This record gives sequence, C-alpha cells and structure tokens, in this order.
Amino acid sequence: MEKNTTHFGFETVSELEKARRVADVFDSVAQRYDLMNDLMSCGMHRLWKAFTIERSGVREGARILDVAGGTGDLSLAFAKQVGKSGQVWLTDINNAMLARGRDRLLDKGYMLPVSQCDAEKLPFPDDWFDIVTVAFGLRNMTHKDVGLAEMRRVLKPGGRLLVLEFSKIWKPLAPIYDFYSFHVIPRVGQLVTKDAESYRYLSESIRVHPDQNELTALMQAAGLEQVEFFNMALGVVALHRGFKF
Repeated sequence: MEKNTTHFGFETVSELEKARRVADVFDSVAQRYDLMNDLMSCGMHRLWKAFTIERSGVREGARILDVAGGTGDLSLAFAKQVGKSGQVWLTDINNAMLARGRDRLLDKGYMLPVSQCDAEKLPFPDDWFDIVTVAFGLRNMTHKDVGLAEMRRVLKPGGRLLVLEFSKIWKPLAPIYDFYSFHVIPRVGQLVTKDAESYRYLSESIRVHPDQNELTALMQAAGLEQVEFFNMALGVVALHRGFKF
C-alpha cells in the first residue's frame, strides 16, 4: 500500500478520503444504528458488551473513557457501575453518533460528559483513566497503531484497555458468515436505513481488520502488557485486554 493511503473496506483510498467516507457512513446510519445492531447480531451484541464490562474490573469511583462510543451502550453500563463518585466520558469523532448517544443517555437519566474528538488525538492528560474501552470502532481508524498508543497514554499505571471488535471466525464457518455478511446484511441495511452501501462497507472493513493475533501484536507494540483475547461467537467477535504498567 502506498504512503498516505489506507483501506476503506476492500478499496485503497487516500487517508483523507477514508476519513470523509467513514464520516458519511455514520452520518447515514446513526438514527437506526441501534436497531441494526440488534438485527445483525440477533441481540448478541448486548452479551458481548456485558462481557466487556465484566472483564474490565470496573469499580465504584473509577474514571472511564469510552472511545468511539457512538450511541453510548458501554458508557451507560459503566455509568451504572462507577456511581456518583466515578466519571464516564463518552467520545466519538462523528457528531451524529455522539448526539444520538448523548440523547439516549439523557433519556436514561444520565448526564455524562461528552467530547467529539479523534481517537488518534485524544484531548485528555496522560495517566488519567482507570479504564479505556473501544467497541467496534478501532477498525474504522486510519492509524490503528496511533489510536492504540493514545489510548495507552491516557491510562493510569495499572489501568487497562479493552478492545471489543469483529475478528476472524472459525474457518469452517467462514463461507456461511461471508454469505450472511455480503448478501443478507446489505439487504437488511437497505430495508431499515435505505443504505445498503454503508453496511457493505462495514462487512468489508471486518475482513481487512487485524485478526486476533495481529491485534494482540499491535497492542503490544503500542506498549500494552499482558495482552490477551477472548473469542466470542466462534471468533466473530473478540475482546482484547491489555494493561499499562
């Protein structure tokens, strides 16, 4: 791949074009994003996120950063755990997604701090958060290594980063999963959001994202230690966890 180019699904595009096109995808799907998550995963995304909370080791009073937090599922779950003495920041680079998340949290009675920001340039001090999470957002970042390094930077010593992301499925099931991803999901996306192309991109972006072992290596290269991963749904999704010491 040439310098200053990157993946947008299966296409090779300039870094600036990727940023613009990813923004267009999430502007388009924001209002129906949660419904599509339920439909695409048959509601399983809720279990994956609950497992992430459980593995985070969150305690009352903790400071949490939810990177690319979108419509706020993890932020809401963490807010219930940290109590009034804790703090949860909901962040996303996309204004439509962030606004949707803020409104959903307010509807649930939680007024959390929010910040529209780039995960590769986090506007937070060093050594600030006990836990940083990114759920289904890392694969949309242009420079995953930079994003991971930034997330490590803002962690306190002893803090942990949790990356919940689509990964590499158990090989015998790959043909069925490919059919579902490239034929069923875009059609459902067209019916629900009137936008098949955005969901075709999301399926493609999973295929060019680092697999379990490659992401482990990326996290280690970013300075995280004791990195491990937990496969769910036969590898459709994996939760990676690493620590800063």
